[in-house]
Amino acid sequence: MRRTFLPALGLLALGLSFGGPAAAFCGFYVARADAKLFNKASQVVLARDGARTVVTMASDFQGPVSEFAVVVPVPTFVARGQIHVTDNAIVEHLDAYTAPRLVEYFDPDPCARHERKTMRELPAMALADAAAESGARPRSLGVTVEARYTVGEYDIQILSAQESGGLITWLRGNGYRVPDGAEPVVRSYLARGMRFFVAKVNLAEQARLGYATLRPLQIAYESERFMLPIRLGTVNADGDQELFVYTLTRKGRVESTNYRTVRLPSDMDLPTYVKDDFARFYRALFQRHTEREQRRAVFLEYAWDMNWCDPCAADPLSEDELRELGVHWLAGGARKGQARDVFVTRLHVRYDAERFPEDLTFHETGDRENFQARFVIRHAFAGPTRCAEGRRYRDVTLPARREREAATLAKLTGWTIADIRARMGSLPAGGGEAPWWERLWQR
Repeated sequence: MRRTFLPALGLLALGLSFGGPAAAFCGFYVARADAKLFNKASQVVLARDGARTVVTMASDFQGPVSEFAVVVPVPTFVARGQIHVTDNAIVEHLDAYTAPRLVEYFDPDPCARHERKTMRELPAMALADAAAESGARPRSLGVTVEARYTVGEYDIQILSAQESGGLITWLRGNGYRVPDGAEPVVRSYLARGMRFFVAKVNLAEQARLGYATLRPLQIAYESERFMLPIRLGTVNADGDQELFVYTLTRKGRVESTNYRTVRLPSDMDLPTYVKDDFARFYRALFQRHTEREQRRAVFLEYAWDMNWCDPCAADPLSEDELRELGVHWLAGGARKGQARDVFVTRLHVRYDAERFPEDLTFHETGDRENFQARFVIRHAFAGPTRCAEGRRYRDVTLPARREREAATLAKLTGWTIADIRARMGSLPAGGGEAPWWERLWQR
């Protein structure tokens, strides 16, 4: 029996008709929290302009590809030319470009700063074979197979149905494992006139094409609805599902209209040891903030003009990559890293059926303010401190800063401050006073 892959790609089920101020952050990028840090994580890219939408669905499906299938509600009939298969590397590039990031600064010599008075610290799916189809009696069940396509390594059907029970029976009769509880959700989509995009892997085509992993599926269509049905993804899910939504739009940031959109913390100073433990830190931070919002919020991790980044966790996407993701409005002629009129938003959702009973709906705001979940570590100056300003830096400024960093980390993650202080250790030796002979003839 073929497995119907709803927990992750069900959340990709697209019926999608579908802070910080803007400032030069600088610093040295040293780590990022990409989607790979989270289990059961699915990624959707929505390129949207007016009613035109191109959705790219990437899955973290694990297991034999022969068991992969996806059933996705779509708002309109989908022709062969509206379906495409793209490269995982493009979605991975977008994930890397938008991921929460860690940057580091190195304190200047406090004495040099004191003497010059000029130093400033930087601001802080599934097709069955012909025999199975004939045995399922689609028309007698009120199911119409409106189209069949092979696109890349996928066999695809577009289905419509008169009622949910007939569609469920048809799916099960054609080898799809449909979980109990799916029928009411399917019924609600049928009541809105939606069709179902059903895909499975064509093993012969996959072997011929030479792909070892599943590539993202893409669908282009027009609809006034700007939404992402996620309810099918919760029907047979075992626990929370992780979803990353990347939107590419003209006007500005995208946010949810039926769930709170919350900005994650940014520009927070952390102990330097977090550099080697950033993944654990970010998972703990995200867990704490989902709980603080009663697990009912959509979190903003990134919102930025695609033509630049600061600091860059990855280069901006090229025009060719953006067009591949569906950004059809690019005029051409832009230099590398200067894609005009493309604003990217990264939203991160952890959801289940109880706390997210409705599909996600979105709207594009006119807000083009840049935002990123950015965290900072500052390395203490390690040289000798040969002035009064240096002694104050070593004896007063650094201990106070370290205590603030420990308190911040405890607040963000819920970790105990005692454990954090133990991980931080003691201040490194700073060299103390200048040798006596250097001070002898100083003026």
